[in-house]
Amino acid sequence: MAHNRKLVIGGVALVKARLKNDVQAMSAVRDELEKLLLDCDFFAAAPFKWIGLIIRFGLKDNVEPVYQRIKTHGDLPVSIEVDTHPLIGADIETMKAIFRRATIEALLHVAQKYNLPAKTLEEYRKGLGSR
Repeated sequence: MAHNRKLVIGGVALVKARLKNDVQAMSAVRDELEKLLLDCDFFAAAPFKWIGLIIRFGLKDNVEPVYQRIKTHGDLPVSIEVDTHPLIGADIETMKAIFRRATIEALLHVAQKYNLPAKTLEEYRKGLGSR
């Protein structure tokens, strides 16, 4: 592992669209949610060391992750799809809100699949209603 991250978020385009501030928004969400995962000992009983989340910019929202096998470096690669339409021309705060909701749903799915602590994530998701 060439980094010390526990959550890595990247994006890939499935459709032709020009997005501004997507990398900055994903980085901010990564930092925010990585801290949350570390604070609740999410990885203590996990069979992986970190999560690599790929956000596919497509035509629909599908936050149920597509899983790949756990890699030898300890990463769990997962991917989700986010509708590109609301992201086109969106400001950074709107992008962060979209990425935050999608990522938290994906992480909750990972927690359920691997029987990991999800209470903190669920409480955080409840708080997103006011944002």
